[in-house]
Amino acid sequence: MTTLVLCVDRADDIGRTVGVSMPVDGWDAVRSLVTEVGLADPEDSTVNCLLEGLRITRDLRADGESAVVAAVSGSGDSAVGADRSVAAQIDTLIERHDPDSAIIVTDSAEDERLVPIVESRLPVDSVDRVVVRQARDIESTYYLLKQFLADEELRSTVLVPLGVGLLLLPALLVRFSVGVALAGLASLLGAAVLYKGLAIDVYLARLPDQIQDALYSGQVSVVTYAVAGGLALVGLFLGGLAVSPVSDGVVLVPVMQFFYSSIPWLALAALTASAGRLLDELIEAGHIPRPYLNVPFGVIALGLVVRGFAGYFLERENALPHLQVAGVTVQPTQRLAVFVVSAIVVSLVGVRVAAKVASDHPDAVETDTESADGS
Repeated sequence: MTTLVLCVDRADDIGRTVGVSMPVDGWDAVRSLVTEVGLADPEDSTVNCLLEGLRITRDLRADGESAVVAAVSGSGDSAVGADRSVAAQIDTLIERHDPDSAIIVTDSAEDERLVPIVESRLPVDSVDRVVVRQARDIESTYYLLKQFLADEELRSTVLVPLGVGLLLLPALLVRFSVGVALAGLASLLGAAVLYKGLAIDVYLARLPDQIQDALYSGQVSVVTYAVAGGLALVGLFLGGLAVSPVSDGVVLVPVMQFFYSSIPWLALAALTASAGRLLDELIEAGHIPRPYLNVPFGVIALGLVVRGFAGYFLERENALPHLQVAGVTVQPTQRLAVFVVSAIVVSLVGVRVAAKVASDHPDAVETDTESADGS
């Protein structure tokens, strides 16, 4: 019974360091490989992985078992290519030694992704992950900090916001109280973390190219998006102006005043943006996909619902006069019912229009559905 002690290296550290032909098998060959890798890069954890493989092989032979130590390393331009390279090397080792089982030695979680590849070819008795002892000690903190400072991306992501915050903290403490200063600093650091975490920097970097491509391609949505942004700003501005302070501390009334005044403009902004998108689809494909047809009706229905409920609360708090129709006063509940029913009617009309377009252009709808499934 022969056991294959297999040292795996998915990231191709061995190939990039010494450039030997893989796989490497046999006690003398692996021992020589340890020396070459160690001399090329003494800090590489692969050295410890190979040494652990030699130790396991020695212990197995001391117990009277037949053991062969070997090393495989992934090579390729992609993760799939590296895994296929390792699989081919394992097949070569099986042809050479015909082992009955394997013991896998790794030095990272990434290398352990190769375990299923080995298990598909050989029974795996054990997986031994090597952890360098010095990495757990406090003495390695300086070395890890030095590596951290050498990484330009990590410096710009962590140290720059921290430095800006520390510079602003004294100015905030001079001008404001301690609580306000700390709150402002926390908000700044939180904004910086969200800026990187949500990949806003990547989006902003791509935005000029996307706008340029849209302008060169003649898309109508570029103009409508700009108009929608202006309308949204107008809505937010008018909503802010409509908010009035309330003496009794009720927060709901100012919020409803903001929504009541801003919703028409925000809904108009959404309609403008969706109209540009509809025109782009109509120009490019010759038809309008069904999901885009539902957007305008959904925006109008949602705007009616929000404005209706906002008006209801404002009327109940006497912050909005009652609606007069032909000299008849409409009660708040009746006004709300009108808005809700109107929203439902608009939504049903949207469904009906989308269904009508789908029946008139079945090929276009089928194409859109297949594209959505494929994506």
